Amino acid sequence: MKKMIYSLVCLQAVFFSSGLFAEGEVEALPPRDGSFWQTIVMIGIAILFGYFIIWRPEQKRRKTMETQRSALKKGDRVTAMGIIGTVVRIQEHTIILRMYDGSKIEFVKAAITDVMPGTDEEAKKIDKEEKGSNSGKRIELSEIDTHSKE
Repeated sequence: MKKMIYSLVCLQAVFFSSGLFAEGEVEALPPRDGSFWQTIVMIGIAILFGYFIIWRPEQKRRKTMETQRSALKKGDRVTAMGIIGTVVRIQEHTIILRMYDGSKIEFVKAAITDVMPGTDEEAKKIDKEEKGSNSGKRIELSEIDTHSKE
């Protein structure tokens, strides 16, 4: 037991007297004066980058598409979700397009990705076709469903 206490005292003397726990000899690290401001500047640069590279061009593109959609008229060639057609009727939130084969599809105006202006002749031709097709009998969807079940 005496040997154990003696060895602990010796180890304590060696550790405290040696330079392991040097207090005054180690130079303090220089203070980081600009770290807070440097962080603020970098965040500001990132925000400016996001505004000028990402948000602003997208806002301009969205505005031009909105003006194109609001200026639609009968006879314009339109691309909506990859489908190309000619504008037959314009409603408040939707448009009806006539495809190449004569079928008609209704689209939401927001789905339009490209507008190619048509001529007045195409608009008159569409009006003439609409008047001719409206004079015939119009079949409702409910009539089609009842005929297919029989």
